[in-house]
Amino acid sequence: MIDTEKRLYYKYSDYLKNKYGEKVYKLPINMDLTCPNRDGCIGYNGCIFCSEVGTGFESLSNRMSVSEQLEKNMSYIEKKYNAKKFIAYFQNFTNTYMPIKEFKNAVTDSIGDKIVEIAISTRPDCINDDYLEILNELKKEYKVNITIELGLQSVNYYTLDKINRGHSLAEFMDAVLRIKKFDFDICAHMILNLPWDNMRDIVEGAKILTVLEVNQIKLHSLYIAKNTELARLYNENKITIISKEDYIERVVAFLEYTNPNIAIQRLASRAPKEETIFCNWNTSWWKIKDGIENSMVENNTYQGRLCTYQNGRALTKKFSI
Repeated sequence: MIDTEKRLYYKYSDYLKNKYGEKVYKLPINMDLTCPNRDGCIGYNGCIFCSEVGTGFESLSNRMSVSEQLEKNMSYIEKKYNAKKFIAYFQNFTNTYMPIKEFKNAVTDSIGDKIVEIAISTRPDCINDDYLEILNELKKEYKVNITIELGLQSVNYYTLDKINRGHSLAEFMDAVLRIKKFDFDICAHMILNLPWDNMRDIVEGAKILTVLEVNQIKLHSLYIAKNTELARLYNENKITIISKEDYIERVVAFLEYTNPNIAIQRLASRAPKEETIFCNWNTSWWKIKDGIENSMVENNTYQGRLCTYQNGRALTKKFSI
């Protein structure tokens, strides 16, 4: 168990150090992919916040092979930070949405002596046992760890409909349960300031992810990319974004209800100013991070403080067991 008395929240950097004994760096991989919510399989145009380039703003060209992207990024990070261990991160769009042979080849190409983990970002409705079996085989053969990053964004099914997500909470739960059979790590992505969510949704999200026992959570502040449906709604004053102060309050509440053993990868989003019409209330992500941490210190709170809702809460409260 993590000693909550000594920290505000469980930082992902500490999680990696605990796991690998030293600092580990993520290397993004950009595949030439789409998603089922874009190509007509389940929908068109994608989520209303997703731009034509997805979310891989810092990635290299997908015309480069997987091994070429890793080699170039690794060479730079090695020299700059004297790094020795890396995570191959299949980041952009839906990285299990391809024929299974292509999927196996791509993941195999990412394996190397300095790669200690492979992280695969995908959608809950693109998790399939056959693909997980492939990952399990590679994990055993090459002694490399596997993390699956699942975009959930909200636990409110009305909000999921509004953002044209194309799946519900049920698909996310199904994906988590399937992944857990293989003992891979799971990271859930959540956006905490979607216009249709309120504080109750935020707290419920933390509780659901805790009960499902995900290993990591990546929190996002909603940014509005240019030329998206969300940008149209914003420009036509059909949506309202909560204030920075309200976002900070939501993050603090989310962390309070989150199990202290779940690592927090991120507290706010990052996106290039030239690609967005709104991002982080015209301030930097690290200032938002500082605001969250300062609020937690001032209010004497920490991750997991209100994580008291499991294992028969009513019995515990009534009979002091």
